Amino acid sequence: MPMGDRLLPPHEALEIILRHVRPLPVERVPLEEAGDRVLAEPLIADQDLPPFPAATMDGFAVIAGDVSPWREIIGEQFAGSQTSVEVTPGTAVRITTGAPLPPGADAVVPVENTELRDDHVVIHQEQVEVGENVRPVGADLRRDQVLVEAGTPIGPAEIGLLASLGKVEVPVFRRPRMSVLSTGDELVDPAQEPGPGQIRDSNRFSLVLAARRAGADVVWSGRGPDDPAALRRLLEERIAASDIVLTSGGVSVGDKDFVKEILDDLGTVHFRRLFMKPGKPLNFATVGDTLVFGLPGNPVSALVGFEVFVNAALRVMAGRRDVQPRPVPVVLTHDVQSGDRLEFQRGLVWADESGVLHARNTGPQASARLLSLVGANAFLLIPPREAPYRAGERVMAVIRGPIGPAPETPAE
Repeated sequence: MPMGDRLLPPHEALEIILRHVRPLPVERVPLEEAGDRVLAEPLIADQDLPPFPAATMDGFAVIAGDVSPWREIIGEQFAGSQTSVEVTPGTAVRITTGAPLPPGADAVVPVENTELRDDHVVIHQEQVEVGENVRPVGADLRRDQVLVEAGTPIGPAEIGLLASLGKVEVPVFRRPRMSVLSTGDELVDPAQEPGPGQIRDSNRFSLVLAARRAGADVVWSGRGPDDPAALRRLLEERIAASDIVLTSGGVSVGDKDFVKEILDDLGTVHFRRLFMKPGKPLNFATVGDTLVFGLPGNPVSALVGFEVFVNAALRVMAGRRDVQPRPVPVVLTHDVQSGDRLEFQRGLVWADESGVLHARNTGPQASARLLSLVGANAFLLIPPREAPYRAGERVMAVIRGPIGPAPETPAE
């Protein structure tokens, strides 16, 4: 049962959610499909790379201790092949970058430090050191070295390592299957002209994109009816087919807010009201192994609830190690009025020349004003208090995007 009518602090709500979520099963996918998935097993090198000493510059492979400036050119060594010619005192082999060092050689003299004379090369370098311009065996990675920890998203560098080790199949966590539905008879599709009292449905599209960016496999999205029986049938169907079901709307105190009543009947509702703004009416329930989040209908409330709570659940399900970003201190550049709950104000954070983080909000913070999220790279955490927070005071912020340069104009 939900925790009575107490407004639950966001950190307690997150703890409850994380107690009910586990990483999803592991599957093996082709290398070409592994990008942006989460590695399920540590990547351990099963060989040294490079497996041979290799030239790091175009030039001539020589014996470093050979004191003669004149060397007879006895062969060529290109990347992708291996010559059988052995370098001996008084000889050299022409070599290209990345090519294996020929037998007998222990250094490479760059081509710019040489001069060709018929079938000889003159070394214009007073001293050549052993290993000069040579990448030794295992310089890039060593056998049995842990290269990438399990729980790491596979980006361009990680997939390059997998390819270089010949991993044509990659163990990854299954993507969470998610269904997204908006509720409310007042909603119409974006292509429709709203009638009296109607609005276009934006939440469904915002939440679907947010879910996909967070690594979910959105298997269904649509609008739910405001008829209780039809809505219940739809929810039962989507819960059976999904790891997470997101609804938006229908979780506050209106006469037609049916979602919370249906969730009470289908499973266990763990909480439904939070001590935060925006996003006070947020339901979290479990029906079997499926997580159900009843997000508020206001667009900003829905997206803030997604980023703070649903995103954390998705990261755990996808096997990621980084579940939630840690708040960091920032210095306000203008006065900020607090409310009666912990407020997640949409803000812009930047660093000055000394590395100190500064922040301002994005203007009016109404929970229906999607524009407050446009360009925001952080949530400014503003606890309730009687006096406003003044410019120059420090507050905590959750960074949700790249930190760029200082804005040119202040918030209005």
